[in-house]
Amino acid sequence: MAADQNESIARLYRDNLVNARVEKNYLTADCPFCRDNGFDPENRFVVFLKKGGFFHGYFRCLNRCVPGGFPLLFARLLCLDPSHVPGFDPDREPLLKNNDYPPANLNQEILSYRDNMTNGLLARFQEEGIGEEVLTEQFVGFNGRYLVYPYFQDDGNCYSARCVFPDRKEDFFWHGNEQFFDEKHRIFNVQDIGRCEEGSLFLCEGEDTLLALKQLGYPAVAVPDSQTLEAIDPEQFAFIRTLFLVTSNSAESEISMRKLASRIGYKVRPFRWPAGLPKDYTLCHLARNKGKQFRAAVSSMIKGARAFSPFPSPVREYDHFQEQLSMESGTFYAALQSGFPKLDKALDGIHGINIVGGAPKSGKSTFMIQMATEMALRNIPVLYYDFENGRQKIYQRTLSRLSRVSTEAIRNKALTGEDETKYRDACKQLQDMLFYFRVVTDRQVTPEIMRRHIDFIRHETNCKYTVVVIDSLHKLPFKDFSERRTGIDAWLRQMESIRDELHVSFLVVSELSRGDGRSYKETPHLGVFKGSGDIEYSADNAMVLYPDWDPLSSVDEQKRKNKLWLVASREHSPGLVADYEVDYPYWGFVERSVEREK
Repeated sequence: MAADQNESIARLYRDNLVNARVEKNYLTADCPFCRDNGFDPENRFVVFLKKGGFFHGYFRCLNRCVPGGFPLLFARLLCLDPSHVPGFDPDREPLLKNNDYPPANLNQEILSYRDNMTNGLLARFQEEGIGEEVLTEQFVGFNGRYLVYPYFQDDGNCYSARCVFPDRKEDFFWHGNEQFFDEKHRIFNVQDIGRCEEGSLFLCEGEDTLLALKQLGYPAVAVPDSQTLEAIDPEQFAFIRTLFLVTSNSAESEISMRKLASRIGYKVRPFRWPAGLPKDYTLCHLARNKGKQFRAAVSSMIKGARAFSPFPSPVREYDHFQEQLSMESGTFYAALQSGFPKLDKALDGIHGINIVGGAPKSGKSTFMIQMATEMALRNIPVLYYDFENGRQKIYQRTLSRLSRVSTEAIRNKALTGEDETKYRDACKQLQDMLFYFRVVTDRQVTPEIMRRHIDFIRHETNCKYTVVVIDSLHKLPFKDFSERRTGIDAWLRQMESIRDELHVSFLVVSELSRGDGRSYKETPHLGVFKGSGDIEYSADNAMVLYPDWDPLSSVDEQKRKNKLWLVASREHSPGLVADYEVDYPYWGFVERSVEREK
């Protein structure tokens, strides 16, 4: 709150109160409302004036002749011109609730219950720091067997009450008009929301927690349980500046609190319980344990309450940055190499999202299988999402490359002498590699399933980094064919998120669009990628594998070469990376030097 507004609020009270005196962080005066309610007004009105404090401007009468509130309520009670009140917005539309209140209510019944409180119950509340005056103010009563908590509505009438057995909090029922039993009406002391416009308010789990805060003089509303928190309409707190959430010490309450806080936003400040406290510990337990120190304990929790932010704290953000730097300087990060020296030099290893486009039959899958299995052989966990070849072909081609034996000879078991030895050694390599190399052919894969796969292999291999290969981008599942373009872009968004959250490097095969001459021979650029305008925004590195031969001619297999171009990169210079010569018939490529073209 700005300094000038702090002073304007203090001036508002000084100018409209009798015998106003400011001492430290408080203003005291004669209560302007007590005399009309049959009380002695002398020195009974208190205003909190701690500059910059959450409750600056909050007033209360020590006789409790009127409910406490902030300057806008003070002006309404004194019939002052609201335009002179700090925080008044003439263009603000009031929150209108479409409630059709019935003519019958429980008001008289609630009064009789309030007058029926026993000394034993009063003593029990006193142990939790809750005095009789607070119980009277909140109309808490006793029906002879159950405590009665009346749920007054915005119109000032009570239509429903929650009846709770004193010794068993789980034993309760709702009494009154069934229309007001539903969750949208389950806010105890709901009128405090309107009284705290442009101010601070507590939202509590449990009516007794509210009573404990009311004893200290704070404004508060409550819900009966944590589940009701999830049903609250955030718009009810639109005009509250700061909302403190006070729940019990339990996982269930924490989850409900977080869900509500995420819907309401930055104005929420949850109370945090220190470690080691019993499950379901509440402010009432704290009041019983702290006694006269309870007020100081609550003040400390208010100071320690941090805004529920969508951002990590600056301390955590810096620690995370340093942690990432440490990881990236580690040996495992440096080991994320493709196995092709010139490619690894051009990209500084396989990091981020790497899109590789290629013409049909240019060897994109073979290229990816070779990189993926070479990394897995070096104990780097790899998930290979295959929608092109099938796991049997992937394993056969890998075995052929490792053994230097053709797939035909492997299938026909036509192995003799040295080939038999190389084949057995390659089988052992493949068997060991499969712990780090997992092939997924499920065409119903979703980003959520992919995340679970990544979590599994990270846990299984005890590695923080994972490589995910997708062959191919255009074969990923979409809802229907008409959504292909938007589906691809949505998958790219998911890959960005997975990359950042789970330390994943992607190798993604993409189809290419034909050029003007219906060929794939045009100069490589980002526009040659098929079906997604988002590749240029999502890819950390975009590459094109162009065949330097005519796939339709009868060129000698030994001379088939492809040129790999880096067409765009966030950190590296684009240009020609290397030639990749087909290693026929062993389903691999050999990297060859080329003169780098700009």
